[in-house]
Amino acid sequence: MRSLAPNGLARAAVRFKPASFAGTFVALMMSALIVAACGILLETGARASVPAERYAKAPVVVAADQSVRLVADSIDGPEETVYPLPDTARVDVGLAAKAARAPGAEAAVPDFTFPVRQGNGALVGHGWGSQAFTGTALSAGAAPRTGEVVLDAAAARTAKADVGDTVALETAVGRMDFRVSGLAKAGAGDTAAAGAAADGKATAWFADAEAPALAGHPGKADAIAVLAVDGADTHALAAAVEKSLAGSGAQVHTGDDRGEAEERGLAYAKETLLGLGSQFGGIATLVAVFTAAGTVALSVGQRTREFALLRAVGATPRQIRRAVAAEALLVAPLAGLVGCLPGIALARWWFGQLKDRGAIPEAVDLHVSWIPLLAAVGTGLLAALGSGLMAGRRPAKIKPGQALIEASVERLRPGVIRTVLGLGALVGGAVFAGVASSSAGDNAANASLGVIMLFMLAVALLGPLVARLCAALFGLLLRGGGASAVLAAANSRTNARRLASAITPIVLAMAFASTLVFMHTSESEIASEQLRDGITADHVVTDPAGLPTGSADRASRTPGVDAAVSLLDTQVLVPVDAGGETTLQGAATQGISGSGAQLAKVQDLDVRSGSLDRVGAGRIAIDKTLATSAKVEVGDQLPLHLPDGTEARPEVVAVYGRGLGLAAVTMDRASLAGHVTSAFDSTLLVRGGDAKPLAALGEVTDASGYAVEQNVDRELGAWANYTMAAVLGGFAVIAAVNTLVMTVLDRRRELATLRLVGSTRRQVLHMLHWESLLVSVAGVALGTTIAMITLTPMVRGLTGESPHIPPLLYATFAATAVSLGLLAVTLPARAALRDRGA
Repeated sequence: MRSLAPNGLARAAVRFKPASFAGTFVALMMSALIVAACGILLETGARASVPAERYAKAPVVVAADQSVRLVADSIDGPEETVYPLPDTARVDVGLAAKAARAPGAEAAVPDFTFPVRQGNGALVGHGWGSQAFTGTALSAGAAPRTGEVVLDAAAARTAKADVGDTVALETAVGRMDFRVSGLAKAGAGDTAAAGAAADGKATAWFADAEAPALAGHPGKADAIAVLAVDGADTHALAAAVEKSLAGSGAQVHTGDDRGEAEERGLAYAKETLLGLGSQFGGIATLVAVFTAAGTVALSVGQRTREFALLRAVGATPRQIRRAVAAEALLVAPLAGLVGCLPGIALARWWFGQLKDRGAIPEAVDLHVSWIPLLAAVGTGLLAALGSGLMAGRRPAKIKPGQALIEASVERLRPGVIRTVLGLGALVGGAVFAGVASSSAGDNAANASLGVIMLFMLAVALLGPLVARLCAALFGLLLRGGGASAVLAAANSRTNARRLASAITPIVLAMAFASTLVFMHTSESEIASEQLRDGITADHVVTDPAGLPTGSADRASRTPGVDAAVSLLDTQVLVPVDAGGETTLQGAATQGISGSGAQLAKVQDLDVRSGSLDRVGAGRIAIDKTLATSAKVEVGDQLPLHLPDGTEARPEVVAVYGRGLGLAAVTMDRASLAGHVTSAFDSTLLVRGGDAKPLAALGEVTDASGYAVEQNVDRELGAWANYTMAAVLGGFAVIAAVNTLVMTVLDRRRELATLRLVGSTRRQVLHMLHWESLLVSVAGVALGTTIAMITLTPMVRGLTGESPHIPPLLYATFAATAVSLGLLAVTLPARAALRDRGA
């Protein structure tokens, strides 16, 4: 029969049940949006590169590996994991002579870039030899020799100096007088190094023989620029240089790889984009596909009566299955294509926000190709096909008479396979919750991620049972709400599958949004409290350009000052245990200018064991959470990588409790100074004395003012968490609204029947409102429970404290879910009742 042809059935179903398929279309479109956006960010992270700017005229660049590589055994053999360094790794200056002897090389120039202070301002310092590839040229005077400097116009103007004059500059070796040997106009390469003059930074050039020491890295260069003779082949030159430097550990770069050598932020940008695209993207994709599949299954389930009638008039199981598949083919590809457009827009917005916040270099571009778009369309199609066929499997295979019976009354028992899988997910979530509660640090966070995913899977698989339980519990409360409330409770108990379809997206939204947002509020609150309690200094001095050298000594000589300690802030990489595997974790580190005893006068780290008095060369103090993750205690050696990748094994002499708000690692400044780009301290803590004399060193505030500034900086970093919560929560909320609208529109016959037996329009609407409240409150309660089971071990593992949940923020989440639920029911219900002439 022509009418029973699969494509004819599919087209007829779409034409005569537009509301059901509109809901499916919206779900699949949103799924494609999420998958496309995350896929674009993932591909951009994998392909990210920046063109060479400073080294544009140097065809070959030699630089150190800017990452630490850990090799671990896996099933497929040795597996290498790369971790970007917190600061720049450098190469030996002596490698320049070897590179210069490579066939095809005209010269090899060591390059140095370092901060210089001029009065209260900042300069960018370079070695004069870099003018060979940057285009910088003298406008007056001569090249610098030891003890001399060449200034650009801005630096000369600020210093009010000309050729032959003497200027006082501060570098890593301290304050020194330099004779101005010449004036120069910065070339394109030097302008790029100064941040394209974004901060208006002036430039100074020093003799190459003196530059490494002034930079604080004697015998080291940031990179080596290799210049080629005329007509030399770049690839041949690179191979020759690589051969001449074999065994040195240095890397040879050409093409766009040179940009990575000069732009240290590219590695972190890649890590950020890959993390968003893979880790968050994986979760978001699972949630999107999961929700879309549930919507498709609901759409198919709403037409069980139609399938039963088709079976009764002779349709075969194969025809029913092909009809369901054809429906998916009609709706899913179009929905996927439509969803890709806002997906691209979301990726562009997200990428632009990351770039505006400095997480991605300006030169990196968003990469949009057909690969993530095809993945988005294909994922939606597979989800629609799989869920549709699963939902239509039973009405297609059972006997026609039995199909008609089941279509008239909802099955009370879910399938055996679904129940077993759901119980397995529930048990798995409980096991992971136990593991997370007994773990610390990243282990707790990783286990907690498994908790939320498994519990969400359990809610979806056991949805009808969960819905029936919720209906029974809330039904007891609804008994006192009048006839409409009693009828709503009875409807909910009888149609548990329909109720489950609406509850699941709300649970998703509440669980994921609460976990992401309240994770940040907990860390922020605990860090703020630790910072407030930890800073005991009377005065805090800061300067964005770095404090003058010797600030602590100058402050300590001020009348009335009892203690003055300057801090050099950076990060180190510490190996920690993560589920049986060793990973490197970035740990905020403070290098102190004085002794641990002096530090104790201006900072209360809440020492739990050991003593800060022993902090010094080869001896450090660490936070208790880091100690637990690294499995060390007082007296043990902690293997770590300094900011430039240098390995060290200092002894742990103290463990303290305020590492989240202050710093996870405390060590002596001298052990750090030679391994960071800027040797200028960032903070000066002073106890006693008056603030006025300290103003010459920088901006002076008290402990509370400093805490407020630090909290503002931390709030800026919370943007990522809120954005991810908005993406996931927003999607889940839209899915919940979509499901509720589909459900109400499918019940038009039921609503008309209620009107025919005497119910007023107000009573019917009140019944639907009570059902919506039941769905919303149940979803909020389940989502909150899952979020708390996830958050508690995660926050305790990372901070040692309980989660902090702002009541007003939580109330906003809950009220939003309830309000949208009521709105999603009221609008289509009014339309349905109006259509029936009620």
